[in-house]
Amino acid sequence: MPDGTSSAHLYLPKLATTIREGYSPHRLRKDLVAALTVAIVALPLSMAIAVASGVGPERGLYAAIVGGVCVSALGGSRFQIGGPAGAFIVLVAAMVSQLGVEGLLLAVLISGVMLMAIGAIGLGTLIKHIPQPVTVGFTGGIAVTIFASQLKDLGGLRLAAPEPGPLIPKLEALGRALPTSTPSAIGIGLTVAALIFLVRRYRPAWPGMLLAVVAASACPALLHLPVETIGSKFGGIPHGLPAPRLPDVSWPSVLSVLPASLSFTLLGGIESLLSAKVADGMTGRKHRSNMELVAQGIANIASAAFGGICVTGTIARTATNIRAGAETPVAGVLHAVFLLLFMVVAAPLASYVPLAALAGVLVVVAWNMLERDEFAHLLGHWRGALVLLATFSVTLLHDLTVGIICGCALALLLHLGRQASVWLRKRKP
Repeated sequence: MPDGTSSAHLYLPKLATTIREGYSPHRLRKDLVAALTVAIVALPLSMAIAVASGVGPERGLYAAIVGGVCVSALGGSRFQIGGPAGAFIVLVAAMVSQLGVEGLLLAVLISGVMLMAIGAIGLGTLIKHIPQPVTVGFTGGIAVTIFASQLKDLGGLRLAAPEPGPLIPKLEALGRALPTSTPSAIGIGLTVAALIFLVRRYRPAWPGMLLAVVAASACPALLHLPVETIGSKFGGIPHGLPAPRLPDVSWPSVLSVLPASLSFTLLGGIESLLSAKVADGMTGRKHRSNMELVAQGIANIASAAFGGICVTGTIARTATNIRAGAETPVAGVLHAVFLLLFMVVAAPLASYVPLAALAGVLVVVAWNMLERDEFAHLLGHWRGALVLLATFSVTLLHDLTVGIICGCALALLLHLGRQASVWLRKRKP
């Protein structure tokens, strides 16, 4: 599979390359269709990721719109779609609970600067050398954590105290709150998840997520079901983007958010380049890894300025963009324009969306994140299994950054041990 190494030295956005090649009306038509398709997928998903991250749904849309434009206009991939990603939910939620939204925006801003620096000095190719068992392990850990984070809204549970962040205390608190569950919320959430899976299986060209969320929003409004909605919790979403404003930057505040910024940077770099690599495999193209990281950095800085959450390249939306027939990065820019139009025109309707419906969407996201076949394959090789399980368990029980570090360290030790064993065998007479 192409990995972009041969073109990693190029710092020219793919949009500029495609414009040089010539941009015809035929390409525009194909990009418009792909853009609308991706926007329909991104609309409910961006709101769901933001709500699960502990912020208002509008902040997910800000990230998808502003970040989406920057990633497509400046990135090193023809097909990459930028926006909020499910992998960041746990990190963002922890950041918000500790330092609030202002702390989160500062962490996103600093992460953007870091990503730009990593790309500018040419380290983009190094991120892609993280061992496969590590990426599968931390992705699986994140998927399980996302699923656990949705149990409260999926069940309509009412907790006596704030929901704990760590997995085990979270599950204990949710278990104690089971008597407060709301049958209508459970029904809505499970129905949304089932509809998405059914549409994907029998009508893959249809926008399953959007259809399921629309149906789930109509039922409580018509039947007056007692479920919490975006309107009852957040008061709806704005009709457009806010004026840009940088978060307060001071030395103490920078130090307080630095660990989170490092985590955002590490995960954002891995996720975006992995997504670009998947796009290369689907199209036979080669992305420019360092240019991609520079664009991801600019996208995060811009997202923070407009009040959005973390931005990265998203595998599912990028793959949707390719399957919908996108020709150039213009499709990614137009998808952000469509999202903005949806926000301007249909903002009042978002108030009717049940939180249980968004939880159902993220249950599907968590399921899709689990690389089940690869997980099972790696368990069949003891070295890969050790690295995989170490990364998975530490990510699940501690946090993502420590999980990646532990996995990479263990993989390195096993590699050195194997090399030493080979060397000793060769030394024997």
